[in-house]
Amino acid sequence: MPVNRTDIDLAHALADAAGAVIRPYFRRNHGLELKEDRSPVTLADREAEAAMRRLIEAERSGDGIHGEEYGVKEGVTGRQWVLDPIDGTRSFASGRAIFGTLIALVEDGWPVLGIIDQPVQRERWVGVAGRPTTFNGVPAHTRSCAALEGATIATTSPHLFEEGDVPHFMALVTAASGGNPRQGPVYGGDCYNYGLLASGHLDIVAESGLKLYDFAALVPVVEGAGGRMCDWNGDPLNANSEGHVLAIGDPARTDDVLEAIRTLPHAH
Repeated sequence: MPVNRTDIDLAHALADAAGAVIRPYFRRNHGLELKEDRSPVTLADREAEAAMRRLIEAERSGDGIHGEEYGVKEGVTGRQWVLDPIDGTRSFASGRAIFGTLIALVEDGWPVLGIIDQPVQRERWVGVAGRPTTFNGVPAHTRSCAALEGATIATTSPHLFEEGDVPHFMALVTAASGGNPRQGPVYGGDCYNYGLLASGHLDIVAESGLKLYDFAALVPVVEGAGGRMCDWNGDPLNANSEGHVLAIGDPARTDDVLEAIRTLPHAH
C-alpha cells in the first residue's frame, strides 16, 4: 500500500506530540534512570512514546507498533509504526540538542516513511519512499563526494559498537583521512548525523549495534535526499537487518566504503 497523505499527516502529528512532551524536560529535571541493559532513559522518553502510541491507537488501531520503551504490539495490516522517542538520550540528558525523535512506517518489513525530528531546534526531516526528502518543508539533498579520501565521517561513539567492529570502523576512518589524525571522524549526534548527511553537511555515517527503532526512520530520509543506506555488506536495510548501518551521501562512493571495511567478519 503506497504511503498517502494521511500517513504523512499522522507521522507529523506523532512528531508534534512527542516534541510537546520532550521540550519541557530539556535541561530540566528529566528523571534520568538506567534500564536493565544499563542504557539511559528519562521521563521524557517514556512519556513521549506513550503519547505517540495513544495517537496511533486512536487513528490506526490495526497497525502494529514497535517502540523502544514499550515494546511491540502486533498489528493486522502488515504495517508497523516504529518509534524511538529520544534517539540520543545521553545527549538529551546532557543538555545537547543533537538528539531526535524517530518515527518510521514499516510495511512488510521495509521502511517506507521516516521522520527525524529535533524538537528543541524545531528541525524536521521527512522521507517518503519514492519522493524527495524535505527539511522543514524544503527539499534536502546530499552532497557529492569525489573520493573517499577527504570524506567527513560521523558516528555516535565507537564505545557503542559491537565487539570486534571498532578496528574495521577505524580502517574506514583511516581510508577517509589519508592517515591524518587531525582529519578524524565527527563524534556524537545519533540520528541527527543522518539528517545532517541528508542536508549535505556530512558524507558518511557508520554505526554498529543499532536496533530497528534506531535506523528504520533514517532509510527514507537519506535515500530520498539522494544518499544510500545499507548494512556493512552493502545490503539494503529492513526489519531483519542485524544493526550494522552505513549512510553514504554520494552513492558513487559505496564501493569505496565497502572496500575499506571488506575485512569485516560480517562481509560475505
